[in-house]
Amino acid sequence: MTKAELVTAIAARAGLDEKQAKRALEAFTASVTASLKAGHQVRVVGFGSFVPIDRSAGVSRNPKTGAPVARAASRTARFRVGETLKSALN
Repeated sequence: MTKAELVTAIAARAGLDEKQAKRALEAFTASVTASLKAGHQVRVVGFGSFVPIDRSAGVSRNPKTGAPVARAASRTARFRVGETLKSALN
């Protein structure tokens, strides 16, 4: 599902027009991004959790050549599926 398809689905389910749905989706993603950037976890009960992860610096390998490559420390995010979503998928 693309962002445009998600906006259309949100608009249909929530009874909003597409501009309102797009603003709501953008507000959600901006809020999640700001929270993760600050190092906080975002939990949506029944859906899942977005968790900030700090990756330490290290050495990786170039898969094509096998040569070692220095990897800088970075921050990323992980998504942990909630029980309600998990049971809905199975």
